[in-house]
Amino acid sequence: MSTQLPEGWTLAASAFNWSPELMVADRTSPEIAASIGASGVANVIELEAAQTWRTFPDPTDAETSSIRSALDATDTSVSIVGASLDDWLTATTRRSEDERYEFLLPQLRAAERLGAEGIRLPLGQAGPALLERLLPRLHEHGLTLYEELQGQQSLDKPQNAAAVEAVAAMDDTSIRLLLDISMLMPSLPPSYLARLRAGGVDASLVDALEHDWRSPATLDAVQASLRGGTVPPQVHTLFMNLVIRFGRSDARELREILPLVGGVHLKFWDLDDTGGRISNPIRETSAELAAVGFTGTLCSEWGGHEWIDSLTPEQATRAHLALAREAISEGASAPAPA
Repeated sequence: MSTQLPEGWTLAASAFNWSPELMVADRTSPEIAASIGASGVANVIELEAAQTWRTFPDPTDAETSSIRSALDATDTSVSIVGASLDDWLTATTRRSEDERYEFLLPQLRAAERLGAEGIRLPLGQAGPALLERLLPRLHEHGLTLYEELQGQQSLDKPQNAAAVEAVAAMDDTSIRLLLDISMLMPSLPPSYLARLRAGGVDASLVDALEHDWRSPATLDAVQASLRGGTVPPQVHTLFMNLVIRFGRSDARELREILPLVGGVHLKFWDLDDTGGRISNPIRETSAELAAVGFTGTLCSEWGGHEWIDSLTPEQATRAHLALAREAISEGASAPAPA
């Protein structure tokens, strides 16, 4: 079966997947980024600004040129740079609008010098006024700014709907949405559930998470466990994924915003595709995107390294890209969804 992608669709890998190696610090972030292409995993990558530049948040031209040379040597190109907008000067003092604007400008310059196509921010963080102000700079640098929806940022929440509307109101292709398919999880990763069980989370709650993840009653039970203080401390941070990073939407629910989508994060947590847990959201999203003439980058992004140490970043990313390529090809070539 052919696994050719539609014209204008690019499959990429995120350097974020290599976070465990960054923490070991045997190699620098640029060396790791260049190795992704050199090893043949992917020749198009996403980078995170705060992980990539030692001189962040004001990357120097010299450092950026050095990183660009390392990537060019391995025929590795950058699709999107995950930018950062640090809103707070101190715990109680917020940056002014001018300061927020000035904080981003060096990152725009660095992304352009790196040859990136765009930068990325969380949905709604910039706000309409800053988006308007950044637009001429995006044109100047030839960049697209992507606002990312992920996890439980469903469109039925007013703040998310308002942020999407702000992007639509700009009516400019230099500001687009990026969809993270962590919004579209039909069930939870078995490796994650195993960690909750081992960490002492109530067995009946884990059973509900395993068998009825999308039920409102299950989410109510999660919230009750948090309010009641019954989540074991050793897995409390991991448990918060249930209310932030793991979504419960369907691809069809996003149809109204898909014409604004210019990029996709193919978030995965482990490699267990039982029942199409990983591949079905990719397949369904690809069908929906093909129906609206999508072009852009679909990037493999591994979130499970937070609790999985049995896979190397290269192993996990290679396997996921192979699975994703097949699912994208199947979805994009399927009849238009009803």
